[in-house]
Amino acid sequence: MTREGALVVTIAVVLVLFGALAWAWMRRRRRDGGLRAPFGEPPAGAHARDVFPSLYVATTRHDEPLERLAIAGLAFRSRADVTVTDGGVVLDLAGQPRMYLPAGRIAAVAQSTVAIDRVVEKDGLVRLTWRLDDGALADTYLRPQDSSARALADSIGALTTTGTDA
Repeated sequence: MTREGALVVTIAVVLVLFGALAWAWMRRRRRDGGLRAPFGEPPAGAHARDVFPSLYVATTRHDEPLERLAIAGLAFRSRADVTVTDGGVVLDLAGQPRMYLPAGRIAAVAQSTVAIDRVVEKDGLVRLTWRLDDGALADTYLRPQDSSARALADSIGALTTTGTDA
């Protein structure tokens, strides 16, 4: 095969791969199109208890850490500030509207090691399990930057009636 022929084959393979990735992402967005994150502000008078600069890793189906949900505003990794208030959790993701999870929507909080393309030291991620509008559960994974995952999990766990789970 000539050099030009090899180049044409390589370009064709790359284009097919990018096409397959785009097709798969469009299918995932269509599948998850009805899912909505609870964007909005915390109630007036909510007092911030703790703020944790973090890395937002992903939101997945509950107990399926490799199945990313393509929810608008939560589809991609970003820097985030996680604020634990006396009534819920506020997620400020870079470039996205503020998300407020009232304590009643939080089902559980735990530590984790793996989520999609992120593997960290044992229990280095926080898995925040919350209820979608339809009642289904989603897991949001966070990686605190300036404090331990245990400190963030304990702070959120104090809001829930079940506390933290493993």
